[in-house]
Amino acid sequence: MTAIDLQNLSYAYGSVQAVEDVTLTVAEGEVVAVLGPNGAGKSTTLLMLLGLLPPRAGTARLFGGDPQAAAAAGRVGAMPQAGGLLPRSTVGDLLEFLHQVYPHPMPVAEALDLAGLTGLAGRTVERLSGGQAQRLRFAMAVIGRPRLLVLDEPTAALDVESRHAFWTAIRAYAGGGRTVLFSTHYLEEADANADRIVVLDRGRVLIDGTAADVKRRVAVRTVSVEDQGHDYSVLPGVVACSVRAGRAVLTSADADATVLALAEAGLLRDLEVAGAGLEEAYLALTRLEA
Repeated sequence: MTAIDLQNLSYAYGSVQAVEDVTLTVAEGEVVAVLGPNGAGKSTTLLMLLGLLPPRAGTARLFGGDPQAAAAAGRVGAMPQAGGLLPRSTVGDLLEFLHQVYPHPMPVAEALDLAGLTGLAGRTVERLSGGQAQRLRFAMAVIGRPRLLVLDEPTAALDVESRHAFWTAIRAYAGGGRTVLFSTHYLEEADANADRIVVLDRGRVLIDGTAADVKRRVAVRTVSVEDQGHDYSVLPGVVACSVRAGRAVLTSADADATVLALAEAGLLRDLEVAGAGLEEAYLALTRLEA
């Protein structure tokens, strides 16, 4: 069965076209990552998907019906980047309230354990750290046992250890045939956890496929040399560059042209050329489409 069916969605804020003709279908049981730079239309697309923003054109359906009906039936759980926590409420109060709302909820203790909040039921939201507050939003999203989880930048406030624990919990939850759609700026999360990756830029879908599909879409290589303080961004083919541990690391859409330019400029010291990962492919893809 199709969990998400978006057909030709469009939305504009005044004269600014935020989303334009986005079509996306997600089957039950899939884990899909939505990538894109700031302003790409990710959040607007998620709002329309959830029925919180009516599209100016196109349709959004969840499990074959209206998104608001799916949410009312407890089939959808959503985790926003921020907000959603009532002041002066305790962790336990919020989860107990939601436990009464959904038709087939999980026990509060199970939600606390899944989110790594065991022992914090009596703590007020004002006393939570940023990471704890984010984990509470996750517990609130899953306590109704939704068939679809929609997560907007879910690990933005988490440290590395907490992010690892979070994705362990997500994989366990999705392992029961549930569907997960998440947006993220952490490309390694998409590479490690998503069955599919959808890249948005300027409101349009640039690519929809596996991480390998994204990498194959552009002929991207990583060229690195000993750093000599040069402005490497002006070299032909270079779409991104950084300096790491005394080496200039260049993401290039034309490695031959980049290496030739380095040689002509006398910068070809300790050269290494390697295949690019998802991050480099993503940078090149969005840069080339600009």
